[in-house]
Amino acid sequence: MITVKPFEALRPTKKKAQLCAALPYDVMSSREAREMVKDNPYSFLHVDRAEIDLPIETNIYDECVYIRARENLSQLEKNGIYINDGKRRYYFYRQIMNGHAQTGIVGCALIDDYIEGRIKKHEFTREDKEIDRIKHVDTCSAHTGPIFLTYKYSSCLDEIIVKATQGEPIYDFVAEDGVRHTVWATEDEKTDLQVENEFKRLDALYIADGHHRCASAVKVGLKRRKENKNHTGNEEYNYFLSVIFPSSSLAILDYNRLLRDLNGYTESELLSLIQEKVGDVCEFKGNEPYKPQEKHTVGIYLGGKWYKVKFHQSICESERAVDRLDCAILQKHFLSGILGISDPRSDKRIDFAGGIRGLSYLEERCGQDMVMAISMYPTSLEDLMAVADNGDVMPPKSTWFEPKLRSGLLIHKI
Repeated sequence: MITVKPFEALRPTKKKAQLCAALPYDVMSSREAREMVKDNPYSFLHVDRAEIDLPIETNIYDECVYIRARENLSQLEKNGIYINDGKRRYYFYRQIMNGHAQTGIVGCALIDDYIEGRIKKHEFTREDKEIDRIKHVDTCSAHTGPIFLTYKYSSCLDEIIVKATQGEPIYDFVAEDGVRHTVWATEDEKTDLQVENEFKRLDALYIADGHHRCASAVKVGLKRRKENKNHTGNEEYNYFLSVIFPSSSLAILDYNRLLRDLNGYTESELLSLIQEKVGDVCEFKGNEPYKPQEKHTVGIYLGGKWYKVKFHQSICESERAVDRLDCAILQKHFLSGILGISDPRSDKRIDFAGGIRGLSYLEERCGQDMVMAISMYPTSLEDLMAVADNGDVMPPKSTWFEPKLRSGLLIHKI
């Protein structure tokens, strides 16, 4: 049984919503964030990346950054830019990018569902990133960025989404990147009860994106439970802000690799080793970069040429779902086995590029600071959920979701 509750959102006025809505804090550098907020005092980056309002030499993890974030959020509320909704309810958030639409339910998930494994993860988290968001959430006393969750098919939830999104939205705008964002809210307790009861019928939710935000929200909740001598379990800190999508509506993009060197091999030696240990290699003669069209196939850009590599069947066979992932096979048999990159999280010889950048970006990087690129076939939602169901963890940079959820549209105060 999954618990997802309605909540009273702190949210921007309809007039200011487009100016307030911001990309997630972790998809940009501090320098990029400063550039993004030029001439826009309403951007939620003033809360999520509050160092942009402090001297440029400020350490982004300094205590003053979190205090400034709290002050900025408070000021937005005092100035009437953000208002309290006045009632507890669910919201429905639709994004449309390049003709693809996905609509999720916005509510607050129970931290115990995460602790007890009903909200399933597929990535490791880093302690330094967790500590940053723990301080941010605890200091602001609010969840400012939603966790991106998904669920397996539920016809009843799908029907509720269709019905709830027929009315007048509270927000509807196209962001600067061309993505359309539309938000509706429930208007009656009957719909709220239906949503809550349908989530109770689910056995699990899956984290699609936001592992660090999720882990941090849970740890803040546990911290406040310990601090509150009169804890009842009904407090807002027991829940965290989530947007929950049906898995059938989501699209995962490729997450590609870039290499700084060939580990001492010549190009011909490397291609021979790939042929021997990884898969069948053939030069791609097309006019465009090679984009893999099926699982267990990757593209390699080397020496100004694209090659198609079809993994040997023998290295694709495993009882564990995680070991059958293309990124896991590539890591074991090529990145580690041939290039000696055993820890892609920390090794400076490898870089990653989300599929939103396109394959021409890989070619550009190989003309600048890289010598080789690898184009990947996207991981499927089915594979992601199978790995999570088995309690396993995917290799780093296995999935890239687009479009990104905007922060600052709906805030959960704790």
